[in-house]
Amino acid sequence: MIHAVLIFNTSGVPRLTEFYTPVQQSAQTLVQKIFALISARPAGLCNFLDAPELEAHLAPKGSVNDASMPRSDYERWRVVYRNYATLYFVFVVDGAESELGILDLIQVFVESLDRAFENVCELDLVFHFDEAHHILSEIIQGGLVLETSVEEIHNSVQAAAKARQESYASANPLSLSSGAVLGQRSGSLGTSLGWLTGRLGVIR
Repeated sequence: MIHAVLIFNTSGVPRLTEFYTPVQQSAQTLVQKIFALISARPAGLCNFLDAPELEAHLAPKGSVNDASMPRSDYERWRVVYRNYATLYFVFVVDGAESELGILDLIQVFVESLDRAFENVCELDLVFHFDEAHHILSEIIQGGLVLETSVEEIHNSVQAAAKARQESYASANPLSLSSGAVLGQRSGSLGTSLGWLTGRLGVIR
């Protein structure tokens, strides 16, 4: 299972955080601990590491250090990450997930962000955090992988964006973008003004 997806910059400032397992302590403390683990690693090492110290932050209460539970009943916690320019993409997983599969999933996530933002950068995540979360939700739900096709993810995100625009245009007839959204570029202003004139006539 995937327990958390984090994106933070090379200074440790979080830009996206999504937890699929309840956080037992401060989320900021957890991010700082993961950043400390990753930033201390030399560049030549592999991109995943065991992190048993995260159990105190993410594991459900009573599952850790419980003498009545065999150790094999809960898997080792692992951090899988990739560094792209100024950003770290980090997945916290348990032993049920393949580390190489998660590295591929990180690549899918990054490519999907690139499709949405045309060469994604840190500022895109700052100013369009809602869209970044939407893209992530198309890939992962409840800690389980739903989709790995960049094309399918992009199509779903585009369809949702179009539906939002059409909904906004229908709820705001004075919006000059309504005609463009509905494929009626010419006459959108006239339609909006006609609607306003009709409303004013009714009021009189």
